[in-house]
Amino acid sequence: MPWTTDKTTPGWAAIGRLPINEQIIALEEALSRNDTLVEVLDRAAELAAPDWYLTAGCLFQTVWNVVTDRPPAHGIRDYDLFYFDPTDLSWAAEDRIIQAGAALFADLPASVEIRNEARVHLWYEEKFGVPCPPHTSVESAVDSFAATTCCLAVRQEPDGRWRFYAPHGLSDVFNLVLRPNPTLAPEAVYRNKAEHWQRLWPELTVLPWPAT
Repeated sequence: MPWTTDKTTPGWAAIGRLPINEQIIALEEALSRNDTLVEVLDRAAELAAPDWYLTAGCLFQTVWNVVTDRPPAHGIRDYDLFYFDPTDLSWAAEDRIIQAGAALFADLPASVEIRNEARVHLWYEEKFGVPCPPHTSVESAVDSFAATTCCLAVRQEPDGRWRFYAPHGLSDVFNLVLRPNPTLAPEAVYRNKAEHWQRLWPELTVLPWPAT
């Protein structure tokens, strides 16, 4: 049933303290308010990209917007669509999916960034300065995001149900807590993202990078 915030249910800011099954219902309700996000989920299967997920900022930032009563797409720069195909690690194969996506999502008001997570290790060190072991799935790529709060993914199954991946739960997402995840990304990546996001969502609580 859809989530409501009437006299019998807590406000959005209290959802992080609810049982996880109720948080998932609230998450789907919050994400459903972002029309662009829903359109990407509705169309993504047409790409036939294996093991795809919509992930990262477009998800938790939509929740932040709903919780803080902002427009659902406020501050969202793009929509990250990940897939996993280890059978062809060439740029040409990835680019074919990217170009197909560019045509599929051309009418949407934001860009959809498509990446094959099976080949991230080929370019990650050059971009971020640290080596990246080969990912074994989209889920393992999500596990490595710079903040645990970012570790969130969803895809639409053939029957229309939404399948979620949230290895660190949802409480921090609803409570606007940014928690570092020193698994792969260096501290500078976390700090830069945190500073940018806190300008857009000043209600965020940004937790410090753990001391070494």
